[in-house]
Amino acid sequence: MNNTNTDTLSSTLKEYPVWDRTTRWFHWINTLAIIGLIGVGLVILNAKTLGISTDGKILLKTIHVYIGYVFCLNLAWRIIWAFVGNKYARWKAILPVGKGFFTALREYKASFISGKIKYYQGHNPAAKLMITLLFVLLITQAITGLVLAGTDIYFPPFGQAMKTWVAEDVNKVDVIKPYSKENVSKEKFAEMRAFRKPFITIHLYGFYILLIAIFLHVFAIVVTEIRERSGLISAMFTGRKVFPKKPVDAD
Repeated sequence: MNNTNTDTLSSTLKEYPVWDRTTRWFHWINTLAIIGLIGVGLVILNAKTLGISTDGKILLKTIHVYIGYVFCLNLAWRIIWAFVGNKYARWKAILPVGKGFFTALREYKASFISGKIKYYQGHNPAAKLMITLLFVLLITQAITGLVLAGTDIYFPPFGQAMKTWVAEDVNKVDVIKPYSKENVSKEKFAEMRAFRKPFITIHLYGFYILLIAIFLHVFAIVVTEIRERSGLISAMFTGRKVFPKKPVDAD
């Protein structure tokens, strides 16, 4: 492209505000928390192969749980913010619902393939599908993770209830510690672990599905950024996108 065309294109670009500060903070805290959870989680999954001791596993699981608390609180705040945030942070702009969604999805797909891009200030119709999948997976991991924290190393919010469940003497639940048999009923512990089993299965498979979804999410972002050149990536830092024409969903 020659300088004249470049100057003409630059002069037609206009900035549009999209992601508010809270949404941007959520995104990056969520990203760091997930990276931490994946890293520690992979070590825990391979603890036996790595020769990690019981105390080491408890420490790793404790770290995993504390990162999980940050992840859960951040996710909970984002769920609330989807009711009170700006136009593009709300559920209506995130979920693939509403009259005409599938028509908009087909039109966006056709325009993307043809090169005659239909620009979106917020999430485009295809992105809504991915964001919804990610929210479902994140919420699933959060809920199952909290249950596992209580059933494995007796951490809040369910840890105390689990201690009471497995205790031989409910007046001495405080002596129950992770991986210790003191004041633990063998039969009740087996019942509790049976209750735990479906949660760990969902958490484990959810983890693998989330890894795939994250890869697809990042891949789609890179492809869309190359194709549209709207500042999709930088918008999560600046809160603003740039377009050569007015986006479909602009005010």
